[in-house]
Amino acid sequence: MKKNIIPHSYNISLQDRRKENKHNSFLLWFTGLSGSGKSTIANSVEYKLHKLGVKTYALDGDNIRKGINEDLTFSPEDRKENIRRISEVSSLMIDAGLVVLAAFVSPYKKDRDNIKRIVKDVNFVEIYINTSVEECERRDVKGLYAKARAGEIKNMTGISAPYEAPENPDIEIKTEQESVEESAIKIIKYITPKLKLNHE
Repeated sequence: MKKNIIPHSYNISLQDRRKENKHNSFLLWFTGLSGSGKSTIANSVEYKLHKLGVKTYALDGDNIRKGINEDLTFSPEDRKENIRRISEVSSLMIDAGLVVLAAFVSPYKKDRDNIKRIVKDVNFVEIYINTSVEECERRDVKGLYAKARAGEIKNMTGISAPYEAPENPDIEIKTEQESVEESAIKIIKYITPKLKLNHE
């Protein structure tokens, strides 16, 4: 089947879209335990980027698991496929000239390495939202930890399934020491050179 797929050559390139948008495009990948603050911080970063005139799109479990990946469970195999599909969608959005903010637990190092391979290393910024499982469980914003402790949820990362923390993330946020605002400013400062903003 693959041998019959021949790429079409389009007139508008990634470079054309980036020039039109007046900024670079890449993926900000927020990884961390459930309840660590990934989506909250990603939301704050996106708001700041929007105010700078940067075209963005945010991906998280709410808009992925209910749509493109609604057929997947939380088994290790399906988690891998979940991340693979998100990576491919992110790659298309990068090609569209957007800064993509993806907030997913993504507990396995090999899956995060695969994201980097799919979107290309130069387009990947790994952001580790480092929050202890004790703090995440204390927050338990979605009530998932309580359900996991009660045996109602299987394969709960940090409880009954492993989380392989990034060893050398581009950015590490310690939410028990840094506020959402401080975290967002830290990320914006890091990615500003990469954005190559041009409002002239």
